[in-house]
Amino acid sequence: MAKQRIALLGIGTMGNGMAGNLLRAESPLVVYNRTKEKAEHLAAKGAQIADTPAAAAKDADVVISMLSDDRASRAAWLGADGALEAMRLGSIVVECGTVSPDWIVELKDRATARGLRMLEAPVTGSRLQAEAGQLTFLVGSDVESLEEVRSVLVPMSKVIIHVGPVGAGGQLKLINNFLCGVQVASFAEAVAWVEHTNLNRGQALDFLKTGAAGSGILTAMTDRMTARTYEVNFLLRLLNKDLRYAQQAAADKGVSLTTAAVTEKLFDRAETQGLGEKDMSAVVEVLRTGQGS
Repeated sequence: MAKQRIALLGIGTMGNGMAGNLLRAESPLVVYNRTKEKAEHLAAKGAQIADTPAAAAKDADVVISMLSDDRASRAAWLGADGALEAMRLGSIVVECGTVSPDWIVELKDRATARGLRMLEAPVTGSRLQAEAGQLTFLVGSDVESLEEVRSVLVPMSKVIIHVGPVGAGGQLKLINNFLCGVQVASFAEAVAWVEHTNLNRGQALDFLKTGAAGSGILTAMTDRMTARTYEVNFLLRLLNKDLRYAQQAAADKGVSLTTAAVTEKLFDRAETQGLGEKDMSAVVEVLRTGQGS
């Protein structure tokens, strides 16, 4: 059976690793990136490089978007030379970015009107998991569409979780990133506090990350915040964007995320200080300089 032809829109921190794993699986792949030069290294690995989303999508069975926010996703799907109008009848839209529920609803309606099927499949994991093919996909779709694209997702994934219809995956992803953001911020405060005491920092942080308050994200943040290198695994500005989307999505369900609102203010300060393009762990620097209040 011939492998499905895939188009991937967005070769950023996550999309680059995803493309690499699709190519290792010998999937026919066309990629598009707004800055074309950032995608060109994939040509040597077997990918075709398209000049527009439409050119990438026109012959694809499955078109995947991994872009930063609603604006970028909308431009790729619906903008000038957008992918949606170029897709063949019966092909499948897969939105993997962390975008707003409102945009997912609109994209689903637009896709359906064109005779296309759609999955939302936001991922958990960061750059390292994307490169290793160890992402978790939170899929919102009908069962039949998921099964048709499962073989496309498998080379990129650790696990594929079907959480319900279109809309469910994005809700769960925003809940996840809300919790991650709040934990990163609170741990940054804890690190800054420890550093202003006479405690042994290494001992204190080892205790905190393995004790009752510990979690996987605290363990990851310990090394990053103490090394102070901030190589990007997850961009700070994108986590801040997710906090904004999460608050709106929760408010639409009648829930107020008070801790997210406070956390967003801290990340806003980090962006103001020029840390937006660094790893999210760099938020600790706001507190180290005494500007977190």
